[in-house]
Amino acid sequence: MIEAVSCGGVVIFRGKILLLYKNYRNRYEGWVLPKGTVEAGETHEQTALREVKEESGADAEIIEYVGKSTYSFLVPEDKVEKDVHWYLMKGRSYFSKPQSEEYFKDSGFYKYHEAIHLLKFSNEKEILEKAYARYQELRHEGKWDRQKA
Repeated sequence: MIEAVSCGGVVIFRGKILLLYKNYRNRYEGWVLPKGTVEAGETHEQTALREVKEESGADAEIIEYVGKSTYSFLVPEDKVEKDVHWYLMKGRSYFSKPQSEEYFKDSGFYKYHEAIHLLKFSNEKEILEKAYARYQELRHEGKWDRQKA
C-alpha cells in the first residue's frame, strides 16, 4: 500500500466557489476542487496555496483549516491511500486560468448550489458543505470582510 498526502482549498470570492473541470484524453473526469501533493519541505498550508495557484491561477489566502478527506484508489499492482487536508480560502478576484498540463480544461467561480451539483466526488461535496457553512458563519459575524485578501 502507498500512502499519499495532498492539500487543497475551497476558494470563495464574493460568495462564489472556485471549481476546475478535468478532461483527460477527451474523457470526462469531472469538476473538482484544487488540490495536490505535498512536496518535500512544504507545510500543508504552503502546499494548499501553491496547488490553488498552479492549478487555477487564482490568488487566495488561507482563512482556516476545514478538515481532512480520505479515499483510496488502485494503481498498477498497488493501492493508494490518500489523505487530503482542506483549507477555507478567500480569493482575491474572479480570475482563474486552468492548468492545461494537469488536463484542466475549464475553471470558474460558481454559486453554492451550482458548485455542489457540479462536483464529481462525494468527499469534496462534504468538504464544500463544511467550508461554505463556515464562510456563512464568518460573514454573519462580520468577520469575513475583515479578512485581508
